[in-house]
Amino acid sequence: MLLSLSKILIFFAIVAAIAIGAGYLMESSGGIVVQFAGNEFALTPLMTAIALVVLVIGIWLLLKLFGLLVAVLKFINGDETAFSRYFDRSRERRGYDALSDGLMALASGDGAAAMAKAKKADKLLNKPELTNLVIAQAAEKSGDKRTAEETYKKLLQSDKTKFVGVSGLLKQKLAMGETETAMKLAEKAFALQPKHTETGDTLLKLQASEEDWNGVRKTLGTKLKNGQMPRDLHRRRDGVFALSQARELRAAGKIEEAQALAIEANRLTPSLVPAATMVAHGYLEQEKPRLAAKVLRSAWEQSPHPEIAAAFAAIAPDETPAERLKRFRNLTRGAPNHAESKMLNAELNIAAEDFGSARKALGDLIESDPTTRSLTIMAAIERGEGSDDNVVRGWLTKAVSAQRDAEWICENCGDVHKDWEPVCLNCEALDSISWKRPAATVQSPQIMLPLMNDNPNALPDAADDAEIISADDNVVLLESDGKKDNAA
Repeated sequence: MLLSLSKILIFFAIVAAIAIGAGYLMESSGGIVVQFAGNEFALTPLMTAIALVVLVIGIWLLLKLFGLLVAVLKFINGDETAFSRYFDRSRERRGYDALSDGLMALASGDGAAAMAKAKKADKLLNKPELTNLVIAQAAEKSGDKRTAEETYKKLLQSDKTKFVGVSGLLKQKLAMGETETAMKLAEKAFALQPKHTETGDTLLKLQASEEDWNGVRKTLGTKLKNGQMPRDLHRRRDGVFALSQARELRAAGKIEEAQALAIEANRLTPSLVPAATMVAHGYLEQEKPRLAAKVLRSAWEQSPHPEIAAAFAAIAPDETPAERLKRFRNLTRGAPNHAESKMLNAELNIAAEDFGSARKALGDLIESDPTTRSLTIMAAIERGEGSDDNVVRGWLTKAVSAQRDAEWICENCGDVHKDWEPVCLNCEALDSISWKRPAATVQSPQIMLPLMNDNPNALPDAADDAEIISADDNVVLLESDGKKDNAA
């Protein structure tokens, strides 16, 4: 400390002396005269400036020699590392300068320059945890994947840099499409630093892509424990992937285990329609129709949906339209003002050939919220009441260009799915599929052709064959023999 302070004071003294000397030199017109050992030396201004430079260099050399002398004295006094420390300070300073230049080159995108500086720093510094990281990143920047991989593997040898090494290798494997190896690396990285958000998200995505639903749920639990996920979001996603696990078990023939997980998914996420319908089908297989109906009624209160109506219809597949209309009142009363309830009641009344009640059930939906399905139902009501063919075609024409009804759509990329999925089949986003209406109307007139045909004989008579045709296939299909199937 004292030595460093002495060096600073000497430096300032030299600067002050040079400044004073330069001022004196500027004021003198004929140079200066130096007397030494009885001799006089006349120096011109140029010679004086040169002499000052030589003097500064000489003082710098004296300081270096003084430092070396101190190191020698310490060595003689028993400090065997005095010499090495003296030379290492200069080596270390040059090493850090090279490392700094390498980082600047890396930031500017010059991978080759960054690599050269990093290798120089690696030779001068004994700090592989710093230099190896810069070398690896510089190698990636310059496209040298082999050097980058070898350097990341070196980082695995130290506990301080192991996570960085695993993360680097993970990114490489992801870029190469080696998902199996990447998932193992992600698991290792997440175990090293379970609070690292990016690593946890990467692991979740990889586990979901490999359909490792049990692993996904464990990772979600760890993220919740570490405070990286809100409890309500964790509850929903745990339900989503419990349902995914249940599907997998059911496909493998493990019905009891699948039903238990489906019940858990329905408990965690009551608004998740596929969970409710799966539980209901499981209860029907166990000949427990009352439990199935209870689950579906609760789900309808949360989220009225055609698939729930289909599952509710499956409880009593052989009932008459009048019996079904009466039984379905227990379902639709859970959300009587919802558009889905109104359209379902209208369809049920059409099946029972009560077109006046169907019109009443539909209410002002065709005015307040006209969609393809509601307008098509209105066309069927008009046909059933014996309205002119032009009136029926008028409603169907409106249906062709109307807002489409809700579908399973990815919130992330907008891709439409036929069925609900835990992971988007297009962008692989987790838990992004929701029941919503498309942003834009995309309609095919061909769907309406059976009701729009100019030949009156081709038009179905709703009283004899009350089949409602909808563009999104999310309506109740009614059979002409007085019975009906519900196809959601």
